[in-house]
Amino acid sequence: MFWVLMASIVIAAIKFYAFFYTGSNAIFTDALESIINVVAGSFALFSVYYASLPKDENHPYGHGKIEFLSAGFEGGLIFFAGISIFIKSILGFIHPAEIKSLDVGIILSVVTGVANFFLGKYLINLGNKKHSVTLIADGKHLLSDTYTSIGLVVGLVLIYFTGLVWLDNIVALVFAVLIIRTGFVLLKQSINDLLDEADYKTMDELMKIMNKHRRPEWIDVHNLRLLKYGSHLHVDCHVTLPWYFTLEESHKHVTDFETLVNNEMNGRVEFFIHSDPCLPFSCSICTMENCAKRQHKFENKVEWNMHNLLPNKKHGAI
Repeated sequence: MFWVLMASIVIAAIKFYAFFYTGSNAIFTDALESIINVVAGSFALFSVYYASLPKDENHPYGHGKIEFLSAGFEGGLIFFAGISIFIKSILGFIHPAEIKSLDVGIILSVVTGVANFFLGKYLINLGNKKHSVTLIADGKHLLSDTYTSIGLVVGLVLIYFTGLVWLDNIVALVFAVLIIRTGFVLLKQSINDLLDEADYKTMDELMKIMNKHRRPEWIDVHNLRLLKYGSHLHVDCHVTLPWYFTLEESHKHVTDFETLVNNEMNGRVEFFIHSDPCLPFSCSICTMENCAKRQHKFENKVEWNMHNLLPNKKHGAI
């Protein structure tokens, strides 16, 4: 993250040099977004460090939620930058600026666009690997910067060959709208994460792993809740076990449940599992063979999915 930040500073410097050299509003939009890359990247670097700190007395769930704040901060900066670019582009129609040396501007825009593309891809891949919201958000921002650079180059080439200077402000306006949209999406996602909005994609991944390692003794799972703390997950659920299990046996099954899931989720999940004793109606969905305490015959197996794992209700035969 540190070296990406250093690279972003160099890229921003090149873009501002291109702006002052050409006087192009379109290039200015690209340069201003790079300044945001630097500011947001600085905060992201601190956030990645802070989120990695171990749990302590004041932060029993860890420090990971600062990653959501970082993503929101970056989204807010992008959004307001887009507004500023939009206003400057409108003013450009009223007070048009002289544009010169577009060939140099085009070359520098291509160089910085390619650099941002590789940096963005690197951050997204690393963020997915480390499950870091901050790295993914920063990577997506750099990729969006790349896409605007592509459009910028196309616009500059059109201006260069047609001589229609007013196209510069049109290109800047289009980029302003795209940048505003990118900032809004990042800001909205950050707020949703801070408000613990359900992450159905991660929950679906969790349920597939649970079904894969499911044991007959785990008769039922319900009241499943998932919270995100940066790259770490906190899961609450109820697991129904045979009522005649000793406390030691129940504890072993709960521990196995946690271990089997975390083996496939890189130890990211902290479980708080409440163990329930089975009731007579549980026999109808219990797949344990040769159960000496069975009171009703087995009728059907309940598949664990989003529909039946979330409600706080034990399941019986349908």
